[in-house]
Amino acid sequence: MQPVAKAHLRIHICVVLWGFTPILGKVITLPAAALVLWRMSLVAGTLSLLPRVWRGWRRMSPRLLVSYALTGALVSIHWLTFYAAIKLANASVAATCLALAPVFLALIEPFVGRRRFDPRELLVGAGVVPGVILVVGATPTGMRLGFISGTISALLAAVFNACNKRLAGRADPLTVTHIEIGAGVIFLFLLAPWLPHAGPLLPIPSARDAMWLVMLSGACTLLPFTLALMALEHLTAFSAQLAVNLEPAYAIVLAILLLGEQRQLGASFYAGVAIIVVAVVAQPLMGRWARAPA
Repeated sequence: MQPVAKAHLRIHICVVLWGFTPILGKVITLPAAALVLWRMSLVAGTLSLLPRVWRGWRRMSPRLLVSYALTGALVSIHWLTFYAAIKLANASVAATCLALAPVFLALIEPFVGRRRFDPRELLVGAGVVPGVILVVGATPTGMRLGFISGTISALLAAVFNACNKRLAGRADPLTVTHIEIGAGVIFLFLLAPWLPHAGPLLPIPSARDAMWLVMLSGACTLLPFTLALMALEHLTAFSAQLAVNLEPAYAIVLAILLLGEQRQLGASFYAGVAIIVVAVVAQPLMGRWARAPA
């Protein structure tokens, strides 16, 4: 299999696995900050057991290490705002917001990657905007704060994807995952005094929550995060984000099937979601046009 085809396969495996993250975020009863800290701590702890990871550390320059650590801080805030959106609204709203990431990425990647801005990329990403507008109008007032948090999460996803693309291929993917996730844990602990929470920042999860956290950390974090870094060695951040944008479609369908969220939101919301899904499915085809020579 050609490297680009293998990269596309890897990124689509990631998308399927990431489609379950909003569902697990909803069923885990921990607050958003505690959930993210447990998720990242379990991943960082698991990777710390691998000799390959530490060999990668020794080969890395201090400047590159700092770059990955700063990206990890962005990842932690992205996840924090994403799970806050789930807690403040629901999994469907949080997943829908992620469809805005290509719009932000079309504006951000040229700056981060130091290349020319291509308005066609913005046009491709903007196909979801009418659906998002319809979704906002149909979202109950009590969920609007969740929508704002989800939009911030989409912006941060675009930023760290652009950063990861610029740094792709410079170090072992498992080592990069360890650095970024570990730095995210440290950053959230430093941020903890300013985060709203009742009780301990890192409460002991129940047996049920612990089971879901292990699944979230392994199958939905460690595996796809590493695969995504490997895929970015052969894909542009924009191409990868077009594939990742299928995640909301998977997540919304799973939320309906597993959580019954269609009872919380009306027909207008799902009309907007339908527009987003159609736009998302069409984006890979339009993305080829956006990447064609002008």
